[in-house]
Amino acid sequence: MSGNVYVYILVMALVTYLIRMLPLTLIRQKIKSTFIKSFLYYVPYVTLAVMTFPAILSATSSPWSGLAGFLTAAVLSYKGKGLIFVSLCACGAVFLLELVLV
Repeated sequence: MSGNVYVYILVMALVTYLIRMLPLTLIRQKIKSTFIKSFLYYVPYVTLAVMTFPAILSATSSPWSGLAGFLTAAVLSYKGKGLIFVSLCACGAVFLLELVLV
């Protein structure tokens, strides 16, 4: 790594500060568009899903078992089952598929 580390830290701090402060300074009135409101409402959930889904597939020895656990959890949670039941069933699905695949 060539260059001054302090310059890199300063640039990172400046970019982070600008990303957080520009919306506060540029948008002064209340947001009236329902599309923009709903977009901003769902951004944290989408970001979390995008960061979590690849980790689910790579957490096991086979992506297929990770996908099976994900689908099991998605179906059971869609049906309104509890968190402990969903997580135990997803772990069980991964365990059983790992036994079959390995």
